[in-house]
Amino acid sequence: MRHLYGIALAVVLAAAVFFGGGWGFHKLHSSVPSAAATALPAGGGSLLHATGLLLALGALAGAALLAGLLIIIPRISPLAAGLPGIGLIAWTVLYAVSVTRAVHYVPMRTNAFGAGFEAMGISGVLGAAGIVLIMPLFVPSRWKRPLVGDDAGYDDEALEATSISTPSRSAGLLAGSGTSAWKSLTEPPQPVSRPGDAEPW
Repeated sequence: MRHLYGIALAVVLAAAVFFGGGWGFHKLHSSVPSAAATALPAGGGSLLHATGLLLALGALAGAALLAGLLIIIPRISPLAAGLPGIGLIAWTVLYAVSVTRAVHYVPMRTNAFGAGFEAMGISGVLGAAGIVLIMPLFVPSRWKRPLVGDDAGYDDEALEATSISTPSRSAGLLAGSGTSAWKSLTEPPQPVSRPGDAEPW
């Protein structure tokens, strides 16, 4: 069941990369005139007053934050980040083999989402992101179901029952030492009478 949720989260992450990342990347690059290759966004000034550019940065940061959470949270299935990563790497390999075919498979290329996604692929961002996203697939502990609170409590109870049913080593030594050793440990010491001591009465 955890891996089914992981597949659903993989669809969410793929949509975030395509729509959020594509739109943000396109918005940032379209703010620079194509004729001025050395020009900077917002004329090289502050971005605090450029609302559109701040929204573009926020969209990119949101997609990156979602990807990072799906990578580092142990309870989430590795498929959540791994499946989009495999898709991005596959598109990058296809782009290396045939640029025309890879660009042809990008949906909504006439829109800002598809244009930005295509620009990320051409610049190599998608390939680098895909390599990072597939990392949880190679961690064996991510494929195992983590212990929940009830399972942990059951293990503790079993451990306590085992320790109660199995006599400890110190108890066995005490049992084998005889009655006198047991009395010497449990009863207070008796005064020792020496020769020549007489009662005052």
